[in-house]
Amino acid sequence: MATGSVLALAAPAPAAPRAAVGDVVVFSTEAQPLDTYTDPVGCHQLPSLSHVLTNQTDRPVKVYGNPFCLGPSVAVQPGYGTHVPGGAGSFSA
Repeated sequence: MATGSVLALAAPAPAAPRAAVGDVVVFSTEAQPLDTYTDPVGCHQLPSLSHVLTNQTDRPVKVYGNPFCLGPSVAVQPGYGTHVPGGAGSFSA
């Protein structure tokens, strides 16, 4: 006689954040090279003298006024850019 079977239903593991494909490019000053973040994922603190961020990835990135990617943000769509707060800003992809 067969014993009863137990069917275990396992929830899928949470997916790791997917990297945006492409570059986020940050301009600071004319005397500095551009900061380029290739295939960014997660939170990135902006350089202290940052001035303009361009989103050359395949999805929106969010720009924050603090270094921790917390609170209100501005979404920058692919192919667009925005002025960013120098010294304390961040972005997430």
